[in-house]
Amino acid sequence: MNMVNAKINNRAVSVPEGTSILHAAKDTGITIPNLCYHPDQEIKANCRVCVVEVDGCKTLQAACATSVREGMVIRTNTQKVRQARKVVVELLLANHDMNCTACKKNNHCGLQEIAANLGVRESRFENILVHREIDTSSPSIERNQNKCIKCGRCIQMCAKVQGLAILDYIGRSGDVEVKPAFGWYLGDVACVACGQCSVVCPVAAITEKEDIERVWEAINDPDKTVVVQTAPAVRVSIGEEFGLDPGAIVTGKLVASLRALGFDKVFDTDFTADLTIIEEGHELLERINHGGVLPMLTSCSPGWINFIEQYYPELLAHLSSCKSPQQMFGALAKGYYAEKIGKKPEDIFSVSIMPCTAKKFEAVRDEMSIDGKNPDVDVVLTTRELGKMLRQAGVDFNQLDEEDYDAPFGLSTGAAVIFGATGGVMEAALRTVYEVVTGKTLESLDFKAVRGLEGIKEAAVDLNGTIVKVAVAHSLSNARKVMELIKSGKAEYAFIEIMCCPGGCIGGGGQPFGGTDELRLKRMDAIYRADGALPIRKSHENPAIKKLYDEFLIKPLGEKSHHLLHTKYKNRKK
Repeated sequence: MNMVNAKINNRAVSVPEGTSILHAAKDTGITIPNLCYHPDQEIKANCRVCVVEVDGCKTLQAACATSVREGMVIRTNTQKVRQARKVVVELLLANHDMNCTACKKNNHCGLQEIAANLGVRESRFENILVHREIDTSSPSIERNQNKCIKCGRCIQMCAKVQGLAILDYIGRSGDVEVKPAFGWYLGDVACVACGQCSVVCPVAAITEKEDIERVWEAINDPDKTVVVQTAPAVRVSIGEEFGLDPGAIVTGKLVASLRALGFDKVFDTDFTADLTIIEEGHELLERINHGGVLPMLTSCSPGWINFIEQYYPELLAHLSSCKSPQQMFGALAKGYYAEKIGKKPEDIFSVSIMPCTAKKFEAVRDEMSIDGKNPDVDVVLTTRELGKMLRQAGVDFNQLDEEDYDAPFGLSTGAAVIFGATGGVMEAALRTVYEVVTGKTLESLDFKAVRGLEGIKEAAVDLNGTIVKVAVAHSLSNARKVMELIKSGKAEYAFIEIMCCPGGCIGGGGQPFGGTDELRLKRMDAIYRADGALPIRKSHENPAIKKLYDEFLIKPLGEKSHHLLHTKYKNRKK
């Protein structure tokens, strides 16, 4: 590797050839502000906040797009640089909704942070913002064009990672906007509500649609029994909202914090993740043994379900009929649990804490109701919304003692925990399917071939002499590749797991802002550490699941299971 030598602020540096000034400065402890730059995206260099002085160059250079060259002399903190950055920020603020205290990203805003660091207390330029309508047409995502700084991060995320290109630049020069084609609303186009655009947006131009007040109303209603479930990935990410390191496992504090908010019962979505494995595993075996449609595709990720319904409806027969763990829990809460405590379904208010914005869309689907009147899940809050709710209530998360989930939906296995990472559903299924078919105990429970951030992964398992091939894909650009393989008849798999978001649920659209691959890997590592620490790591060995079948469901794929835990998906092509 060729190294180049340069000076940054009179400090000698030696970096690999091709290293940007931005990265070289960071490695020497110098932070250069930036807005459009994102470590997992292509260089855009359109915000110009990261400009620096380079000896021999007539104009200031964008640090994100300029490579360090041999002998280069770079200055990141001259008066000229500071003034240029301030002007750029002031111009952005002159066409920006400045009601920061009421902004959804107040204290989490990239523009606000840079303005404060640069000492911008007021803009010298007249505010020329023409207020535009806020797009609330999606059940999951809200677009506020008045906050947009046109950095292009959302455009690249949607086009390059998800392969959808829902958002793009429209208009010319100073009139350019970021929005769907023809200026349509998100609810009018084939947006899958994954929320990945909101994760990379440095301001509040794209956020989840907030439902916090609905939850407070339910908690304060004496006639409601308010139950809450928490997804596997939330336990390794909610700590980030309170300054903890990415990947901190805070399950017990999460439970305690929800009790502190006033929820009547705190349950674990991991319980119904185990249940999903039982139902989905038996469905897979039924298809293999009786000539069903193969490969079977998982149905746990609602963004992925939205994708196949809108882009590949002709392949819907490949989808598992299982509801997601969130919806299975909702159905049991208003069926089995309501019956157990002598309540009517309408008396139960079911809340879920999810790493996902598409879960909001899933919860309002007509199919997701056991009686056609009451939704299985009443409200979905993202990890970010839970952080806001805890701050509203003044709950000191880091000072809480750890507490346990409530029965009967509090006992789960390591197999359920790994649902939070891409490949986790597949690995959990293989642990159960192998032992159900062969009657043998797995020597190693870790199917490492399906782990990690590689876009498409493959594995094979020997089921009593029959080699069953499986595949895992995450992000919709990779899902599209798999769908094309199935369409062409080249997919030699029995089972395929697809997760909509990069890294799976640990990288969901409702997770704390600022998601990167580095951060996703830390959360993923925590998921597998949590799995390894549990005494039971196979879904079919969960005694609470066995009891549920004995008392209520009778058997996998039975009549009650089909009514409560399974559904049908439909062509929603636009």
